[in-house]
Amino acid sequence: MGDFFQNGVITTLHNLAGRDAASLETDLAAWSAKRPMALIIPSLVTEMDGEGLPRIVEVLSEVDYLEEIIIGLDRADEAGFERARGFFDQLQVRHRILWNEGPRLRAVHDRLLERNLAPLEMGKGRNVWYSMGYFLASGRSSVVALHDADILTYSRDMLARLLYPVASPSFGYAFCKGYYFRAGDGRLNGRVARLLVTPLIRALQQTLGQDDYLDYLDSFRYPLAGEFSMDADVVRGLRIPFDWGLDIGVMSEVYRDYSTRRICQVDLADAYDHKHQDVSEDDPEQGLHRMAIDISKSMYRKLAISGQVFSPGVFRTLKATYYRIALDMVDRYLHDAEMNGFVVDRNSEQQLVELFAQAITTAGEHYLSRPMELPFMPSWTVVHDAVPDIYEQLVDAVEADNA
Repeated sequence: MGDFFQNGVITTLHNLAGRDAASLETDLAAWSAKRPMALIIPSLVTEMDGEGLPRIVEVLSEVDYLEEIIIGLDRADEAGFERARGFFDQLQVRHRILWNEGPRLRAVHDRLLERNLAPLEMGKGRNVWYSMGYFLASGRSSVVALHDADILTYSRDMLARLLYPVASPSFGYAFCKGYYFRAGDGRLNGRVARLLVTPLIRALQQTLGQDDYLDYLDSFRYPLAGEFSMDADVVRGLRIPFDWGLDIGVMSEVYRDYSTRRICQVDLADAYDHKHQDVSEDDPEQGLHRMAIDISKSMYRKLAISGQVFSPGVFRTLKATYYRIALDMVDRYLHDAEMNGFVVDRNSEQQLVELFAQAITTAGEHYLSRPMELPFMPSWTVVHDAVPDIYEQLVDAVEADNA
């Protein structure tokens, strides 16, 4: 059961009464005539063999208010793409698969690469970027939602609640972030959000002083949620990072371009779970270790752009401040979990805090050695200005693949 408390500088839309999916969908269907809606699902080809995506497709086959579903498909050979076409055919609404490794989209990518306009790394960021480009090129919808392909607890009301704030003709929101608490198999999850992001934001506030951007980030109840919705104007001007800083980067870009009055968060589910990343203690290029470094760098870059000055001394102070706050958080979450019957291993949580503390320092070293590094993909407005027929190229490639 949600509460009605409004914290921070953005609006929080709670789940106060458990309004059912059918009621929400009635409103969305009525609005869809003037505010057509699309959904983006970035996916690996292997997700078809997982637990999450088959459930998601089964649920979406019952949804009829969407104009279009766009599936970004990574790591698929020709056989994998053909299998995906059959897998998604059960969807009742128009849907298109972006075969990102296919020859047609690779040709589009190579043309952009020649003009230094293409993402340089494979991954979710690039998948989302091309899917957003096709959303704009298609021109069929004015609102788009995005969520991951590995959600184990997916339901119709989750999508309806995610789209509702931006689709509403009277609310006036341009961007909406989903939130929930992470739990599964009797365990309290969401380790990176609980033990890295929130303690790091508050350590930065203590170390650097009051900062509007940090207050904004601290307003989000689950800043790493992979679920958000936005209108087409936001998509056109959005620069997104191609590394693990995707979620923080998107929120940072929206903050740069829009008043906080046009940004909100919505309660999506009583409990949420999806597949978990390995910690990867010994390899900073993988798992939660890589994620912690990229997220930290994303925050540093945004703060530097707004005038904050970083030095080795600042990062040493930040690490010590973070460590103390994060250890206190371990106790808070332990007590919260125990009272609600969830399992939390204090020792493993403390070890993760130690890893994150080192990641914060490593991210600082990376930033100081390459302060001008900008791992952002250009906005689609920039790409379209440079390559006026890029939307036609994308549509032609995707339609040919899906024909």
